[in-house]
Amino acid sequence: MADPPRHRRLPTFDTVEQERLHRKQRLAAGFRLFARFGYDEGVAGHITARDPGEPDTFWVNPFGVDFSQVRVSNLIRVNAEGQVVEGEYPVNTAAFAIHSQVHQARPDVVSAAHAHSMHGKAFSALGRLLEPITQDACAFYEDHGLFDDYTGVVVDLEEGKRIAHALGDAKAVILRNHGLLTVGSSVDAAVWWFVAMDRSCQAQLLAQAAGPLVLIDPEQARKTHGQVGSEVAGWFSFQPLYDRIVAAEPDLLT
Repeated sequence: MADPPRHRRLPTFDTVEQERLHRKQRLAAGFRLFARFGYDEGVAGHITARDPGEPDTFWVNPFGVDFSQVRVSNLIRVNAEGQVVEGEYPVNTAAFAIHSQVHQARPDVVSAAHAHSMHGKAFSALGRLLEPITQDACAFYEDHGLFDDYTGVVVDLEEGKRIAHALGDAKAVILRNHGLLTVGSSVDAAVWWFVAMDRSCQAQLLAQAAGPLVLIDPEQARKTHGQVGSEVAGWFSFQPLYDRIVAAEPDLLT
């Protein structure tokens, strides 16, 4: 997708404050959607959004608040040292260890999403990449990595650096025995890629349980990636989900 349809336009902003509010609204909506899709697992999981005014800081969910209760007003902002510089809640140590290193390694990344979704963590136990078995899975063809290690809960910045290295310049990485992590040039894209990747994991688990996989050939997989795997396509695919969750749970904007 080169450009979104006329009735959807990529946003532009006159001030940093406008852009910050926009990112925070998308972030809160992302958590509400994660709750609806069952991606919550106790206090695990986080989505971050780089602050447009102070790009070495990022917004993230308040530690210990359920995804379904996240709203714009209780998001917290964290600096490069892991200190909460805005907000009333503590930060999840794992969120800082992972996301700080991803944001540092990838200046192009506005947002990163990670959660312990059922199909994502089940697929991660296979220690393998997604195969191009569906049109939707082709969004990740030659565009995701594998962090082929597990050393417990990520609380060490060095572990975060290794995850960022495994991500490379791709849009996603499978964390073996852990789950999925996706990134995007907008919160919208990062959240959509997580949803799409979890569904692709589910599709592959179902298909390989039923019989041998039939793969899309590399040439067609690359062509399809160009059609469904761009940042604009990821951004656009999120818009109906945003409309749905705001209509159902408008309090997320408060």
